[in-house]
Amino acid sequence: MRNRLIPGSTGRVRPLRLLGDPTLHSPCDPVTDFGPGLARLVEDLFATMYRANGVGLAANQIGVPLQVFVYDCPDDEDVRHLGHVVNPRLVATDGVTVRGAEGCLSLPGLEAGTERADVAVVEGVTSDGAPVRIEGTGFFGRCLQHECDHLQGLVYPDRLTGLRRARVLRAARRASWSRG
Repeated sequence: MRNRLIPGSTGRVRPLRLLGDPTLHSPCDPVTDFGPGLARLVEDLFATMYRANGVGLAANQIGVPLQVFVYDCPDDEDVRHLGHVVNPRLVATDGVTVRGAEGCLSLPGLEAGTERADVAVVEGVTSDGAPVRIEGTGFFGRCLQHECDHLQGLVYPDRLTGLRRARVLRAARRASWSRG
């Protein structure tokens, strides 16, 4: 018998913010209120992420400029990692730098080879203030770095240069969801 709810099962699906929205391009504020509103935000993030078939989602992607993200992401050995982090800090990256396909729910349907460290360590707290430290490798390490970037006002094309950057930005301008 299940003692806990499935993450997101009580959440509300919120509209995703798309590339160009100012909320995605500004650093988020630290969370200071650990009340029921924060727990609700985490539930809404999970519900929205699952509806969009994502593996991670930052609060600013739904228009909330707070330092919170959720994840349900496999690593390269197909081990599932599920959770959330409030006020995360990327405290270490290590290993080889790998260029891998990276996408984003705020740039639907697009992806580009983006360089990331193979290992990432994030520290923060949970929605009830308990300390948390997460180490991710491979695809999960990429996810942790990607979500931490969001909270700093970065989207993955900001990590690209040259032709790779030009191609993804051109594709974004031409996408049906583009603001013009």
